[in-house]
Amino acid sequence: MAEFSASVFQNEFLSDGATDVHAIVTVTASGTGAAGSDGAAAEIIIVDCSGSMTGENLTAAKRAAAVAVDQILDGTFFAVIAGSERADRAFPYPNASVSMVRMEAGARAAAKEAIGFLQADGGTAMGTWLTLARQLFATVPEATQRHAILLTDGKNEHESRMQLDAAIRAAGGEFQCDVRGVGSRWIVEEARTIASALLGTVGLIANPADMAADFESLMRASMGRGVANGELRVWTPQGAQLLFVRQVAPNLEDLSARRTAVNPLTGAYPTGAWGDESREYHVAVRVASKPVGAEQLAARVQLSVRDQVVASALVKARWTDDSALTARIDPAVAHYTGQTELASAIQDGLAAKAVGDDATATVKLGRAVQLAAVTGNDEATAKLRKVVEIDNPNEGTVRLKRGATRLDEMALDTASTKTTRVRK
Repeated sequence: MAEFSASVFQNEFLSDGATDVHAIVTVTASGTGAAGSDGAAAEIIIVDCSGSMTGENLTAAKRAAAVAVDQILDGTFFAVIAGSERADRAFPYPNASVSMVRMEAGARAAAKEAIGFLQADGGTAMGTWLTLARQLFATVPEATQRHAILLTDGKNEHESRMQLDAAIRAAGGEFQCDVRGVGSRWIVEEARTIASALLGTVGLIANPADMAADFESLMRASMGRGVANGELRVWTPQGAQLLFVRQVAPNLEDLSARRTAVNPLTGAYPTGAWGDESREYHVAVRVASKPVGAEQLAARVQLSVRDQVVASALVKARWTDDSALTARIDPAVAHYTGQTELASAIQDGLAAKAVGDDATATVKLGRAVQLAAVTGNDEATAKLRKVVEIDNPNEGTVRLKRGATRLDEMALDTASTKTTRVRK
């Protein structure tokens, strides 16, 4: 049986007149079981079959899709979509009487055969792919856990951004989606928008030969999530202002705009499916200042599964005139504040570089180098070194690197929201 726990890391002491309370809430799940433990599961593999996939990319995509199929547990509903300027159901075959089938040995073999028939032709309209995936998932309402892997190699050129955004909005809350881009012709921002809205991850596959291992890992992770859906619920007292709710580990995701009201004082934020794992959330609340010596509950943070609270933690505020207490910044809060700024600095720096604003790019990426050093994010530092020459990491003194490739920049961009854990 799944078990959840929640812990709070904060400095609850506020100086006279202070109003803002920051806390890191760690939620840990164990004993979640495999996908399907909490109701039926469903998986869709979406393969870009546009003309640009011809050759090595499509060959690798077929191999990767077949490997992913091997990871899908028996009994799981599944389907395969071929995406171009339209979306086609590649498996079950278009003439099949059902839109999704349960995995078993015969279905696994038939799906691999269908994947082998995929051909590259046409354009790219990812909104149509998401729409078909949503429609297929809707045919199996008993599947409470729904996940897709979407692979692309190019820009979303054959529909408007408005059409893509509409498809993303319609898919939100219906299924989760991990997005992978192969090569250097796709747009990180487009892929990240899809993945972020659908509670998934975005990643670069620089070498097609690495695609199968990535797909295997993604599908195995999905099959290891035995709790279908969770909600982070945050209660704040009357008159308080919830400044933000962010997931800060294992990756950054601002959940603030996704609030749905549970009651006037409590909001719910989607977390998607859970496996055996820990996630960390940064919650910031503004409360009315109280006299020195006063105490107040600033927030109650809970994880809810099927409307049942499974973990709870309290964020507190205490006013004092002891500056030794109020001056201390909690290490976890400081760490993840730095990680959030690091992601913004990387993305802003790369955006400036893309439009030829080298001065801004240098400043932003220099700040990123500094933050990566301070927070111990060695992966970010390694990727930054491929884009800038680092003269002084502690001061953030850098020079834009000549010969940095688009793949180097994309690798840095896609990894910008991955965080390192703080040692508590």
